[in-house]
Amino acid sequence: MTHLRSSGRAHCDAPEGSATRFAVAARLFAKRVTFGFLTWCGFGAACLAGDLAVGVVDRSGRGVADVIVTVTPTDHPAGPAPPAPATAVMDQRNRAFVPRVLVVGVGTSVDFPNNDSVSHQVYSFSPAKRFQLPLYKGAHHPPVTFDRDGLVVLGCNIHDEMAGYIYVTASPFFGTTDAGGELQLRDLPAGEYRITLWSPLIADPPASLVRVVRVIAQEGVASRVQLARDLRARPEPRPKRGDWEY
Repeated sequence: MTHLRSSGRAHCDAPEGSATRFAVAARLFAKRVTFGFLTWCGFGAACLAGDLAVGVVDRSGRGVADVIVTVTPTDHPAGPAPPAPATAVMDQRNRAFVPRVLVVGVGTSVDFPNNDSVSHQVYSFSPAKRFQLPLYKGAHHPPVTFDRDGLVVLGCNIHDEMAGYIYVTASPFFGTTDAGGELQLRDLPAGEYRITLWSPLIADPPASLVRVVRVIAQEGVASRVQLARDLRARPEPRPKRGDWEY
């Protein structure tokens, strides 16, 4: 009897052990499949991206710095836009806005510290953002949020020669050219894009500053724009005062 009972337990335990081993193997297999799938998805997404280089040169072939470049998809969804910085900065030094030209995404806040040796009073009467920061020196005002796309022209009520520009865009990809007139944008989803250029010093008509390019997966594409007209001697448009009482 003892032998039979022992044999009975052995026969009952075997299926449980087999089932347990099968469940563990199944879980390991599922994990491997899931990991492989996620790795493939990530690799596939990377494989479907390409790079875009934009160059802007003047009539003589020299690079033009601080040109705003916006890149907008025309034939496919843009996907999630890169996160905007919590706060961009436009400083004031040597009676000038630094940088003079700033491009931000819609919804970005901009801080306007005054690190100059004199006080400034910043204002804008542009439809995209109308505001003023009363006379100050240092950092006495909270950041200003730019929640509407368009060009914002800045001035100083004390120093008429000061002019600054904030270009607010809804495009998912944007930037400004470097000292050599170049901008590199990496890992754009493959597809067709419209490139638009803007600078307060460019006098060429806006229609001539638009290009359409196709980004190819795992490849780089370049777009070079040579200006037909001389750069302006001073930036335009100029800031205009409104009806505020100072």
